[in-house]
Amino acid sequence: MLRNYRSLLIPMTILAVVFVPQMAFAAEDLSKVIASEGQKGVALGAGLAIGFAAIGCGIGQGLAAFGALTGIARNPSASGKIQTPMIICLALIESLCIYAFVIAFFLQGKLPNL
Repeated sequence: MLRNYRSLLIPMTILAVVFVPQMAFAAEDLSKVIASEGQKGVALGAGLAIGFAAIGCGIGQGLAAFGALTGIARNPSASGKIQTPMIICLALIESLCIYAFVIAFFLQGKLPNL
């Protein structure tokens, strides 16, 4: 698998060296390019915030459920003592994803209508 990526390294480097300077010279006004790049960074940050939060929360909830189910499987009589803290933990993990969702909306609000 790694060999496939190594075989693409040289052609992609050549394409970058050939086309990136042409795109830079084709820019009309550097201040507009810099401003639009900053806005692209905000859009990228909003997308990454919700994406990483969803991945992290999914992994965290999976691990929490796995630990709780493993504990219940080992000691079924303790299911009541395990289930309540597990649900509280899942709610706290989900709140982190909701915070990231809100931050992504705030960042999206800073973007101009393109």
